[in-house]
Amino acid sequence: MAQESVSVIVPVFNKAAYSQRCFAALLQTHHRPLEIVAVDNGSSDDTPALLEQVKKNASAAGIGFCVVRNASNLGASTARNQGLAAATGQYIVVMDNDVAICQRAWAGKMMAALRERPDVAIVGPKLLFAFPPHLVQFAGGAVSPTGRVVFVGRGKPADTPELNVLREVQCCISACWMMQRRIVEELGDFDEEFNPVQFEDIDYCYRARSAGYKILYLPTVTMHHFENVTTGMSPSINSTYLIIKNGMKFKQRWRHMFSKENGPRDQDICWAQVEKVPLQQIGELPIGD
Repeated sequence: MAQESVSVIVPVFNKAAYSQRCFAALLQTHHRPLEIVAVDNGSSDDTPALLEQVKKNASAAGIGFCVVRNASNLGASTARNQGLAAATGQYIVVMDNDVAICQRAWAGKMMAALRERPDVAIVGPKLLFAFPPHLVQFAGGAVSPTGRVVFVGRGKPADTPELNVLREVQCCISACWMMQRRIVEELGDFDEEFNPVQFEDIDYCYRARSAGYKILYLPTVTMHHFENVTTGMSPSINSTYLIIKNGMKFKQRWRHMFSKENGPRDQDICWAQVEKVPLQQIGELPIGD
């Protein structure tokens, strides 16, 4: 029986060195058929040349690769929607260009989780910081009754027992998640009101859950995440302002849900500060089977 196809949508906006790591790792994915849809949001660095080289490498690896080019940065939601329109896979992955896979079998594992649970719309992996000791960056998302978003497990060791349990969560983040095409066809595109970035992914998760679906955290799939590379390292993007602005939009839209959920109490929320390591100081990141 033919394997079901997977499309990975990766928006890129400058930061070619991070994109290079992302694509080089993706090309080691076991699953076929596989296609990568890169959406270049008006990059002005070496990204266009990098994408041409990756296209050649992908072809040699038996992986489809297409590029959607924008003259300027149209925002994360618009870029992902362009990727959704170009993607042909039965399973759709959204991934940021500051993510690198840790396992060649990642796609098959995420597909299996969705097949086993038809009531699940989105499955997300465990995200680890990309530098030793590779602490947890994200192990599923939670939302407090007042609408504060929590990255569960942030700053904890990767082998923390409670972070290695398959479980339903209130949300995942679009650094990486997988969903079936039927979910996209039912729910539609990412909301472009959240452009250029922030909360478009949490909003999508709540749209899925309001439609009766569940969101799943899958700890057996791990990925390295450099975190906030595009938003935090782009002078034209005021991350703090956007978090507040789009956060208010999210709260107004979904308060009727999260205010009645058993999310964490505000007084128990702590955003762990993890000292970052520059990219040039990080060596090769191992990829297992």
